[in-house]
Amino acid sequence: MNKNTETIHASKEEIRRYLLSYQHLAGTGEFPGGPSAFIRRAGCIQFDPLDTVGRNPDLVLQSRFPEYRKGDIDKLLYEDRVLFDVWDKNMAICAVEDWPYFSRFRNHFKPHAEKMKGAIKTITAYLEKNESACSSDFALEDKVPWHYGPQRTAKAALECMCYTGKAVVHHKKGTRRYYALAKNHIPGEFYSMKDPNTSDSAFYQWMVLRRVSSIGLLWNRGSDAWLGPVGFKSEGRSKAFETLAKKGSLIKILAEGISEPLFIAAENLPLLRAAREGAPLPETVRFIAPLDNLIWDRKLIKAIFNFDYTWEVYVPQNKRRYGYYVLPVLCGESFIGRIEMKTDRETDTLAVENFWPEEGVYAPGKHGKALDRGLERFAAYNRCTKITR
Repeated sequence: MNKNTETIHASKEEIRRYLLSYQHLAGTGEFPGGPSAFIRRAGCIQFDPLDTVGRNPDLVLQSRFPEYRKGDIDKLLYEDRVLFDVWDKNMAICAVEDWPYFSRFRNHFKPHAEKMKGAIKTITAYLEKNESACSSDFALEDKVPWHYGPQRTAKAALECMCYTGKAVVHHKKGTRRYYALAKNHIPGEFYSMKDPNTSDSAFYQWMVLRRVSSIGLLWNRGSDAWLGPVGFKSEGRSKAFETLAKKGSLIKILAEGISEPLFIAAENLPLLRAAREGAPLPETVRFIAPLDNLIWDRKLIKAIFNFDYTWEVYVPQNKRRYGYYVLPVLCGESFIGRIEMKTDRETDTLAVENFWPEEGVYAPGKHGKALDRGLERFAAYNRCTKITR
């Protein structure tokens, strides 16, 4: 690597070590500030309500923080209020100080709110007197057109209030969301702050840098990594990449065996250089969330790690290659297989349903004990006292 050039050359091994270190998956060291600080640096982590061995945010955090336990994120969201639910990388969780940056998204849904202003007025009056509410608290039974189809009036109005910034999620009970007025829970300095991105080009640059930093390294290609933002098109994305590279905010990486240039935030160059000089990562097993930031761009992961992963939860059963809710298994610098687990809450048992070793990578003698230790750690996160296989 030559620090005096704008383009850095790196091997796949260096890229792998850098990515895993950046994602706090290297198996060593503490992350100052813990989970909330990690989310702040990543921009967001994706939310999904499905729960077989934990929801996606739980799974993201357990793989990085040994002391994390299932459900701990709710305290950060609904007690400490340092995080909030927002539509970013689809349904996501962000740091509360990012509130001003979502003004464009909130403005986009204001016309929808106008169509439901009667219901919103009724709900707002209720929330002025009550801490929180869910849709069943209101006798508003008519169905109204909402952005993903007709919905019961109260449900659609509450979600619209959340999308336009008038309400936030107060707490959840299972998959049911309870809402409260945003002004009561978003700190005033952020709630009243104007959008820092005063132009579309500034917004595109912010979003590109945000997504690159969410993963640690990214290319300018269409993928699931770019899902979420309203009005975010490929033309604007490409222009933002070009502008950020010219400004020196993004550094181009030419990786051995990958034809497309990769980009990292300039501030992360020291970590990339350290990956070249560092020792191999320890053989520590981590079970990776299906919507983990690391694997948002599945083609990128295949190019770097030679690991081809598809989340088959929405694939018809007869067409699944593996299973319903299958997690990638990371050990050291390699993905060594896939695992399917379930939770028996009556007996607090973690049930290992299936393990598919990665051909040519997994070796029982090398990885077996690390896999056992990984399962013990995972069972503790999942508040289980027993493991069955």
